[in-house]
Amino acid sequence: QYGIVLRGLPGWGEIMAPLTTVINTYGGRWFDENWEPQLTSPEWQEAVSFYVNLINDCGQPGATSTGFTEALTLMSQGQAAMWVDATVAAGFLTNPEQSQIVDEIGFAPAPVGPVAKGNHWLWSWSLAIPSTTEHAAEALQFATWATSRDYIQLVGETNGWATIPPGTRVSTYERAEYLEAAAFAPVVLQLMQTADPTDSTRDPVPYVGVQFVGIPEFQGIGTDVAQFIAEALAGDVTVEEALLSAQEATRATMEEAGYYD
Repeated sequence: QYGIVLRGLPGWGEIMAPLTTVINTYGGRWFDENWEPQLTSPEWQEAVSFYVNLINDCGQPGATSTGFTEALTLMSQGQAAMWVDATVAAGFLTNPEQSQIVDEIGFAPAPVGPVAKGNHWLWSWSLAIPSTTEHAAEALQFATWATSRDYIQLVGETNGWATIPPGTRVSTYERAEYLEAAAFAPVVLQLMQTADPTDSTRDPVPYVGVQFVGIPEFQGIGTDVAQFIAEALAGDVTVEEALLSAQEATRATMEEAGYYD
């Protein structure tokens, strides 16, 4: 058993999601107001060092192979005492068919550093209709149904109220059945309502996003940075070396994309 399990799998949507919230709560930011990368700042250095050391000292071995799914498996099997990740996991961890720790788990906001608002996380998996489709009407009909009260009712009655999709409807958090089955619901609602994608860290930023940067280049940048940090996590380079490489790669990508005069 491990003291904690955290994502270490390289990827902008894997390790960089929870790690960016740690960076935010230490006062770090991806870019300054002129789009200059800030990856070698003291805040990044401190936050990434904390994350890497925490996993290596208290976390699961082979962390660079641990993404959301692997972490969920470890936690649901009782192999870790703590897991900091997306609130959507709560429904899985309280489902007796998927979790061995239903009666032993509690929920709380993520720990904070010097910047109290920095521990927030805000993301959604959304339904979209491609402009090229020949079945837009049918797709809209499905999307409407899949986000409707009727669908929530169906899932709750079929699979259990704690398993219904969180965050899709305000009315979900007014349902007595859901509030009774999902002790985590008030915490999740409060965190969603207080997360601000335009104000997620200490200093002003030119981008929108809490644990990501809302620009087209970020998927590539985030994954590249994650690869460098994974090398530090594996002990192949120091955190300082990893962040220097990440800074240079990010600056080059932004320059090529035309962000600088």
